[in-house]
Amino acid sequence: STLLLLLGSPGTGGGDGSRALPEPQACGVVPEAWRFDCYPERGVVVTRELCEARNCCFIPASSSPPAPGRNGVPWCFYPPGFPSYSLVSVNATDLGQTGTLVKMVKTYYPKDILTLQLELLYETDNRLRVRITDPSESRFEVPIAVPKATEKASNPAYSVELSNEPFGIIVKRTSTGAVLLNTTVAPLFYCDQFLQLSSSLSSQYIYGLGEHRSSFLHDIHWNTLTMWARDVAPTELTNLYGVHPFYLAMDEGGTGTAHGFFLLNSNAMDVVLQPGPAITWRTIGGILDFYVFLGPDPASVIGQYLEVVGYPAMPVYWALGYHLCRWGYGSSNATWDVVKNMRNYGIPQDVQWNDIDYMDRSLDFTFDPTAFSTLPDMVKDLHSHGQRYVMMLDPGISSVQPEGGYWPYDEGLRRGVFINHTDGSTLIGKVWPGLTAFPDFSDDVTHEWWYDNLKRFHDKVPFDGLWIDMNEPSSFVDGSTVGCPDTELENPPYTPGETHTHLSHLTSSHYNMHSLYGLLEAKASARALKRMLGKRAFVISRSTFPSQGQYSGHWLGDNRSHWKDMYTSIAGMLTFNLLGVPLVGADICGFSEQTEEELCVRWTQLGAFYPFTRNHNSIDQKPQDPPAFSPRARSAMKQSLLLRSSLFPLLYTLFHRAHTHGHTVARPLLFEFPKDVRTYGIDRQFLWGKSLMVTPVLDPGVDYVVGYFPQGLWYDYYTGDSIRSKGEELRLKAPLDHINLHLREGAVIPTQRPNTTLFVSSGQPLHLVSSLSEDGSAGGELFWDDGESIDTLETDQYAHVVFTVVKVRSDHYRPGSSDHYRPVRSDHYRPVLRSDQYAPTTTDQYAPT
Repeated sequence: STLLLLLGSPGTGGGDGSRALPEPQACGVVPEAWRFDCYPERGVVVTRELCEARNCCFIPASSSPPAPGRNGVPWCFYPPGFPSYSLVSVNATDLGQTGTLVKMVKTYYPKDILTLQLELLYETDNRLRVRITDPSESRFEVPIAVPKATEKASNPAYSVELSNEPFGIIVKRTSTGAVLLNTTVAPLFYCDQFLQLSSSLSSQYIYGLGEHRSSFLHDIHWNTLTMWARDVAPTELTNLYGVHPFYLAMDEGGTGTAHGFFLLNSNAMDVVLQPGPAITWRTIGGILDFYVFLGPDPASVIGQYLEVVGYPAMPVYWALGYHLCRWGYGSSNATWDVVKNMRNYGIPQDVQWNDIDYMDRSLDFTFDPTAFSTLPDMVKDLHSHGQRYVMMLDPGISSVQPEGGYWPYDEGLRRGVFINHTDGSTLIGKVWPGLTAFPDFSDDVTHEWWYDNLKRFHDKVPFDGLWIDMNEPSSFVDGSTVGCPDTELENPPYTPGETHTHLSHLTSSHYNMHSLYGLLEAKASARALKRMLGKRAFVISRSTFPSQGQYSGHWLGDNRSHWKDMYTSIAGMLTFNLLGVPLVGADICGFSEQTEEELCVRWTQLGAFYPFTRNHNSIDQKPQDPPAFSPRARSAMKQSLLLRSSLFPLLYTLFHRAHTHGHTVARPLLFEFPKDVRTYGIDRQFLWGKSLMVTPVLDPGVDYVVGYFPQGLWYDYYTGDSIRSKGEELRLKAPLDHINLHLREGAVIPTQRPNTTLFVSSGQPLHLVSSLSEDGSAGGELFWDDGESIDTLETDQYAHVVFTVVKVRSDHYRPGSSDHYRPVRSDHYRPVLRSDQYAPTTTDQYAPT
């Protein structure tokens, strides 16, 4: 509290813009953990002279200075009372409050905006919105639809305190007094190309902030996370394909309460976590428009966040099957042979994909007339076996005219759908086909052109879904073929780390909307597929942004065939479930480099529990589809995929809950056990829903795995053996053909007899697996519809069944009455998954009944 008073004390600068250097004793009272960086520019070795030119404190940290471009305890930091904005007026409104902020002293960043408008919106009892804008000029705002409150919250779970000088916002949880947000800890900056907001954090337990490769629980020890959509293979300490400025935070003290924070801004930004604990947001455009979600439990926070950005779409049923792909099949016949091998071995497969090599000279909306001449026949064969086909599409449209012209480019030029330079000429970059133009998916005219292209190609190859790649967007040249202009947009006063992109800022439009490109392409693609097929759309996108789940799923990018990549995929999967994109998974067995048989078996077992399950590898690598391995490995992979198929009714029901209530599908243990602090960092295990715990093997050469069992009664899914845990780690047997699954007490989960496609399996008998609690009770549910129609909820074309098990006293048992539950032996409900039961000799065995 002493620190907050110091940092919140009045400034010493005069109204003429002059400032005195901070007093050494004032600088010395600021602990290292609470130093907010006054010289965040990367690649600069900060000296005392540079620091004091900004009127900031310069004290070398007790540790060695960080290397240029790396994070660490700042040597140059804001002193107590550093000049910031003052709150000069506050007025009540129907929805909250408005206020005026004024700054008397300009900062060292150009184009200071000295007068700001503050708007506090008490939108719901559990949602607060804060907007800080420039009242004199319109600035870019993210063009996604968010709900508009019509009345002020009547009984908010939060209180808001405003500090006048310096200006700050303090948000507290009314039930506990916990401080969730306190922006008085560092000065507010609001310049044309530099906006900065800092706040204390309620604890060290921070999640979300995608897309980065890291553990599920973020490291808050001087960790800078850059957000700017970027084409780069999953790598630590760098920004990846998507941008999601949302975090979930657990409150301090193991109370189990949580809250969320969402900054609605699409410009390039850095997010700095420091051990105070505190956070700093630095962005180079837009406005400060943020939400605080009060939960109080973690699951409620995610539901409240998705009320703002949109619930995920209900997937088409076959999206939840096993998908197979590789870059470099070489021909449609070679692709077809893999499908036939999968059938011959009785290995489940719902979807076959092709990477870019199916195209004619890498041109979108074409297929190689020689190597892939039988592609239409292969797709028809897939359909005749209840399977589906997905193709890759890149946004870059070749601008080089092949013989006979190229309709997508010619028609695109005619309709004006491509991104232009500021002089109106078409911007030309370079991707796989060579010189390319890039569609502007923010324009509805482009959506219509995109639909026309898809429809024309679908008439030749009746594909079922789309894989949209390279949509950060990526280009292989800097800026364009004519380079990058030397403008303020290209050279902002502050550049967030690793925001270099081959398709750079170029225009004010792209400066603001670069990270929205993948979302807008997904929206255009989902619209087109629904219109064309009259069914739910299946789209998987590489680049993502908040609200993405309404239009597509996501795969975690070009990973490697390493054990570590398999482990980090769990964190990626859990993070995207927090971000409202539950249809997510990683390339099983790894994309680049050569996989190993043991790794591929273990990864297939884990991948069977990704919400989106696809095996995909790179060109010039050996095949890694299940038939490519030894009989023992093939059998283990087959068993895990049959297991997934048997659990499809549960998985489908979980997606229904995600679609209607914003629930997670793959779920971190902390969501179900928020008062157990030991679950807060677990990302080697996870849950499906609230009851099915998955404990995969993530290390080579072992036949066991150690898993944490939160307090309660757990049942081995295969044997029914019970484990009573006080909250402890247990060593579990895990031979190569086994992945550990445990059911939490009190659950009823629906299953089905598995088969080689979900089309056939969904016509097989359904079963229930019950894991009774101490008092003999359990519950669960099943959502069921035709699996592909749009809006089955709205048209009442579905069944929703709730299962309840209740233990009844024997003296209440009356034969023939309807108000009792007859005991049924548990082995009547235990699925037996022996691989020899599912080895067909002909495909006729799988005809639907």
